[in-house]
Amino acid sequence: MKWFEARLESFAGGDTMTLFSLHALLVVLVVVVFNYVLRRVLARFGRVAHKEDTLWELALVASARRPLSVLVWVVGISLVGQMAQTQADIAIVDVVYSVRVIGVAVCLSWFLTGFIGKAKDAIIRQRAARGVEIDRTTADAIAQLLRIAVWVTTFLVVLQSLGFSVGGVLAFGGIGGIAIGFAAKDLLANFFGSLMIYFDRPFTVGDWVRSPDRQIEGTIEDIGWRLTRIRTFEKRPLYVPNSVFATILVENPSRMSHRRINETIGLRYSDIDKVAAIVEDIQAMMSVHPEIDQSQPVVVSFDKFGDFSLDIMVRALSQVTAGAEFQRVKQDILLKIADIIASHGAKVALPTRVNLTQALPPVNA
Repeated sequence: MKWFEARLESFAGGDTMTLFSLHALLVVLVVVVFNYVLRRVLARFGRVAHKEDTLWELALVASARRPLSVLVWVVGISLVGQMAQTQADIAIVDVVYSVRVIGVAVCLSWFLTGFIGKAKDAIIRQRAARGVEIDRTTADAIAQLLRIAVWVTTFLVVLQSLGFSVGGVLAFGGIGGIAIGFAAKDLLANFFGSLMIYFDRPFTVGDWVRSPDRQIEGTIEDIGWRLTRIRTFEKRPLYVPNSVFATILVENPSRMSHRRINETIGLRYSDIDKVAAIVEDIQAMMSVHPEIDQSQPVVVSFDKFGDFSLDIMVRALSQVTAGAEFQRVKQDILLKIADIIASHGAKVALPTRVNLTQALPPVNA
């Protein structure tokens, strides 16, 4: 190193600015080469982790790739600044120190926040692969709280490195928080609304929800600190402020234990003598159907004389709650009811219209 330093000094001819420029150029060259080697090494580790499906190593490499690259440049720039102070007599030591501290803090926070998100996804994937159910809403809430803690700590470190008193900043935050609270009351309302969702858990990511108070219905895709994203059945995203859920009724059909079959079957008035036998056969069919919960009331009875039909009421609770599967069960029951009606020689009633001009006798002039 002494020989190399001597060669640089001889090449510079005793000019401090030229010597500084050579050192700076050398540092930049070393940073570029080291950055290139670092990227190649991380890319190789990433391929190995992806091949072996090691989720934690993959999350670590993916989170560290870009922050490490920026960190190398931060260290290189700080070295150039230190050389400027010692060789070119430029008074920038304080600035270099602050830039280095801020750069290292930001890069570390960048890495930690990225790793938190990828570690959350890795945990969810591992649990899902083992067949263990995990509450994604809770995982998202914990990850977001950790990210906030990381960035708040980084913010305080940056203020300290810039010469601000952290105690004074916190005291100012206590006083200024009142004014900020009035100015950002909607934002705070949404924030506390998200806390209510995380603690009360009226719904989680993946649930089907709807509100009788508002035109809100769809599947929960994401619960953020300010908005909840709902995907409607028309596949359109619906963004609902979290504070809204504190003032409306929310129904969560995803958590229903049963699904109700509520049908009215109308027979012709000419089949009045067959109604009792048909009701009895439908009751017998419903009592042995495998998808009907027999511990719950199963009601099949002649309900009323309708406008054009004899109405038979069919009420039961199915153990199947999923939409497509429930429709399959309901279709099976209705087809069996149709077979029972046909086996008795009866028919389902259709609306009847009477032409009054033909039904009434002619009026003599």
